[in-house]
Amino acid sequence: MTFSVLILIDVAAIVILTFGLYFPRHRRKSMVVAYLTANIGVVAVASVLASSAIQAGLGLGLFGILSIIRLRSDELDHIEIAYYFAALALGLFAGLGGSFSWTMPVLSAAILAALYVGDHPALFGSYRTQIINVDRAYTDETALLAYLEGLLGAKVHNMTVRKVDLVNDTTSVDVRFQLPGGGLGHSQGAATLEAADQGQWS
Repeated sequence: MTFSVLILIDVAAIVILTFGLYFPRHRRKSMVVAYLTANIGVVAVASVLASSAIQAGLGLGLFGILSIIRLRSDELDHIEIAYYFAALALGLFAGLGGSFSWTMPVLSAAILAALYVGDHPALFGSYRTQIINVDRAYTDETALLAYLEGLLGAKVHNMTVRKVDLVNDTTSVDVRFQLPGGGLGHSQGAATLEAADQGQWS
């Protein structure tokens, strides 16, 4: 398979990933630029490495360095991290895939399919993760669980108490819960909510 065909496949794949999957579901413009640039950059670097005497291990090391630099520069949602690694992998396939014949388009299609299914709004669309700050210090987790379920009007599947402040009478808790009736849409990640003692949002 020629390099030009690999580039066309990569362009099609990254366009589908960015404009067909990510942006319609998450609407974060800054990540569109990041995904497109990272993908094209990896294609360019990987193609140079593939045509030189540099060992493949150095290329994989560069892949890791690029990932670390990007992931340390901003706080990303786990879903956005998955898209980011997918964009890098697609670029690496195109840059180094000349000797893999039809494996590259098959793997690219598999990545896009995994993102389509795994990030589909209908898949666990009623599940949410939130960090809630309650204006009462709870040392009894059973009482806290009952309070949260009444506050959220939802079934709490898991909760992790992050901090109990006995001085300021507050509790910070990470809550995983399921909204009744299938939810209102796809969760965009963790949010920070302030909960008042009577169950009102502050």
